[in-house]
Amino acid sequence: MIGIINYGAGNIFSLTAALDRVGLTYGMVNTADEIDQYDRIIIPGVGHAGAAMDKLQQSGLVPSIKKLRKPVLGICVGMQLLTDFSEEGNAEMLKLFPLKTLHFDVGKAGKVPHMGWNSISVQANNPLFAHIEDQTYFYFVHSYFIEYDATYTAAKCVYGAPFSAAISRDNFFGVQFHPEKSGKAGEQLLLNFSTIQFD
Repeated sequence: MIGIINYGAGNIFSLTAALDRVGLTYGMVNTADEIDQYDRIIIPGVGHAGAAMDKLQQSGLVPSIKKLRKPVLGICVGMQLLTDFSEEGNAEMLKLFPLKTLHFDVGKAGKVPHMGWNSISVQANNPLFAHIEDQTYFYFVHSYFIEYDATYTAAKCVYGAPFSAAISRDNFFGVQFHPEKSGKAGEQLLLNFSTIQFD
């Protein structure tokens, strides 16, 4: 069963609608004590990364999230929260990945935010992308991106320059795109996440 971190910075309705479509059960995590009820965790997020981190700190969930050994998936701003630092708000994040969240260079990337469908290049045999073909299109909406680092990048996207469309480290995963808005491929990714196991 999936626990959704409910800290006031995520578009939870679209996520729960997608989970309903694929038959996955879920509940809301409002306090640290509730995390133990679930075998995997999703951190959603939309909007401003610095403000989202403030809300997450206020929720009291940060220490428990950082200690988790079960699968964790950050989506969009929820993925950016997993990094060291974000230029959006010049804020320190959860520091679970030694990566920075940076603003797109308007001169190189073109229109910002990066919004709409773009293809991804799967970088490794990552369980999050099982049964998903390389160069599959996913739906993005973001002005900030996570720097590309081959060590942690599970999928790469190019918008002006390469960036991390998905990251992976131990039991922590993140996707910059919105799987809940990405049709069948996004639904497959959510199903993949629901079956990932860690000892």
